[in-house]
Amino acid sequence: MDLDQQIQALIEKAPRDGSTPQILQAIAPALVLIAQQLQHLEYSILQAVDQSWAIVVLSNLKEPGREKRVIYAWSSLKDASQAAAAGGDRLRPVLLPVTHILFQMIALEGLDSIVFFESPGNQEVGTEIPREQVQNLINVYLQQYRSAPPPDIA
Repeated sequence: MDLDQQIQALIEKAPRDGSTPQILQAIAPALVLIAQQLQHLEYSILQAVDQSWAIVVLSNLKEPGREKRVIYAWSSLKDASQAAAAGGDRLRPVLLPVTHILFQMIALEGLDSIVFFESPGNQEVGTEIPREQVQNLINVYLQQYRSAPPPDIA
């Protein structure tokens, strides 16, 4: 699925509550803009049996007490499977479109960022996308959406 197809799938799955599909359409450029900074259209994340995403808490060795909550996203299902195996039988890799991962990111309270591992076999270097960056860009598009004049239906 290319990025436009991913966005269309998000809109089609949105609740038909009179506003969510329109809001998704409005923030779609933000999701696409961030997704274009990454190298792959799909990534694997680790999901628990209850379908929650596995969040890793990282500690800062230079600043004890300072932590960051991240989700890892792998470009290779093999890498994600190896990480899942290290976590025991309670985690499984799930392949998701990148725009869906970014959209879900804003709903996860307490999450600081997602680290995307772009190169299969290399978990030393990743591209970190901070939640704040995604939220700020989405807010720009939401403000434009909210300030737009209502459609002329006459």
